[in-house]
Amino acid sequence: MIYQYSFFASAQKDYEESLNWYLQKSSAAADGFIKAVDFALIQICNYPDRYRNTYKHYYEIRLKKYPFALIYSIEKREELIIVWKVFHEKRDPGKKFTKLKKLR
Repeated sequence: MIYQYSFFASAQKDYEESLNWYLQKSSAAADGFIKAVDFALIQICNYPDRYRNTYKHYYEIRLKKYPFALIYSIEKREELIIVWKVFHEKRDPGKKFTKLKKLR
């Protein structure tokens, strides 16, 4: 079963800010970042339960070659993946799930 995906507004903002940062550094790095996110989205839409269930009903997948993780939940009835965060792994790991507690 292939799921659809949707970015929560703050995750979309995280993604766009990170992409803009890479665009300022190198178009090749930005292109690689887009491909890494796309690959991760394909993986979680095809195999949503495959990745680490790290906090309550949230899962995470790390991007290849980039220090980011996508934090997502699975809405099985709707066959939908919701990406809640595009989290930079070098930032404070204690904040990875803090705002998520308030969102659900």
